[in-house]
Amino acid sequence: MSTNAELNERPDYDQILQDIADYVLNYHIESEEALDTARNCLMDTLGCGLLALRFPECTKHLGPIVEGTQVPHGSRVPGTSFRLDPIKAAWDIGCIIRWLDYNDTWLAAEWGHPSDSLGGILGTADYLSQKQIADGKVPLTMRDVLESMVMAHEIQGCLALENSYNRVGLDHVVLVKVASTAVVAKLKGANREQLLSALSHAWVDGQSLRTYRHAPNAGSRKSWAAGDATSRAVRLVDIAMRGEMGIPSVLSAPKWGFYDVLFQGRAFKLQRPYGSYVMEHVLFKISFPAEFHAQTAAEIAVKLHEQVKGRADEIERIEITTHESAIRIISKVGPLANAADRDHCLQYMTAIPLLFGHLVAEHYEDHFHASHPEIDTLREKMVILEDERYSREYHEPEKRSIANSIQVFFKCGDSTEKVTVEYPVGHRRRRKEGIPLLETKFKTNLATRFPEGQSETIFNLCKNQAKLEATPVNAFMDLLVI
Repeated sequence: MSTNAELNERPDYDQILQDIADYVLNYHIESEEALDTARNCLMDTLGCGLLALRFPECTKHLGPIVEGTQVPHGSRVPGTSFRLDPIKAAWDIGCIIRWLDYNDTWLAAEWGHPSDSLGGILGTADYLSQKQIADGKVPLTMRDVLESMVMAHEIQGCLALENSYNRVGLDHVVLVKVASTAVVAKLKGANREQLLSALSHAWVDGQSLRTYRHAPNAGSRKSWAAGDATSRAVRLVDIAMRGEMGIPSVLSAPKWGFYDVLFQGRAFKLQRPYGSYVMEHVLFKISFPAEFHAQTAAEIAVKLHEQVKGRADEIERIEITTHESAIRIISKVGPLANAADRDHCLQYMTAIPLLFGHLVAEHYEDHFHASHPEIDTLREKMVILEDERYSREYHEPEKRSIANSIQVFFKCGDSTEKVTVEYPVGHRRRRKEGIPLLETKFKTNLATRFPEGQSETIFNLCKNQAKLEATPVNAFMDLLVI
């Protein structure tokens, strides 16, 4: 008998994969709050994508791989005239959604932007709806899209609550890929075995390193990485539904599985069963196109602007008190190489509203930065401190605060008050205040791409929950074409 051989007994699928598959196939979304929030999330996410179309560095990535390609029943990319295959459409939609770092956010042991999965969801649902109509069948409706969004949010968010992929150097877009795979497979009518196979391939795929989000390599890949991930999900579902075998112990296999190879031998922990918790608690970036750990800092800086305006040369130091995650992710000193570097710098995102009273996407561009050397002068005067309570309450399920405090000290001995904001306007605790602002943001973003009448039609449909849910996906996407 050989003693130097591996036991080749094929196991059942890892329980993590089975739980995701059973949730997607069997769970019924009943939470009105979750579906209402998903509708608002749809508006906000599409608006972010439309706004990104103003930036050539984004639009250069869009369109068919082979110019002039004609795709029957091709999926539309909002705000454009493109009709693409579902895989490239998912890439393009995901790219525009994420380009400006302005869509929703989830913060836990891992961070991410759950609406990144909308690229795969819309790209697939639009194609399927057109194809089903052509075949004399009933199209998918926007209710299917909203339910898919709730589930994609839930999968990403629950896998992030207790499991930090960034601490082992992996980017959070692995969760975009996994969640997109699950919900796209359901949209396409996958059975349980096909869905499990697709999920296993999502985990076994080479996973992105986070280095493109951090000094010294921060760059624009972080703006299209999620589009790449959600489109890869569409491809993997197609592969699985052609009969490709799965990889049952992709996570747990000794030596060769995800846990041993990429997660330091640790198994994933789940804090709660899958339901609709994440969508109900998701964070919206309403006020600023800025990495979310800096949202409250930017809000404070706007409040302090009048006290600082015209006195930049008189400032001795600026104390920013924050939480551990912000320090680890976005606190930077030294030169900032590009827009993607700047929108992930706590000091930069604080300096702009202190100096100018607001913060918009154009403030990250090279020409603006080069024209205002006082920004870097102010950054050099910033001291970053951690408040352990902020760090602790950031993780508490019933709080999930994203707190920052700022106090400005002048050379003459004067100082501003220490201003604290613990919950950003996009937090669930500030929904009543935040949703009207989100709707205004959506209107503004629609106006950057569509005529007034078309913008109004889109907005009014998105405001009406029942009418939106009943709308065929292809009819909804018709409204977003130029």
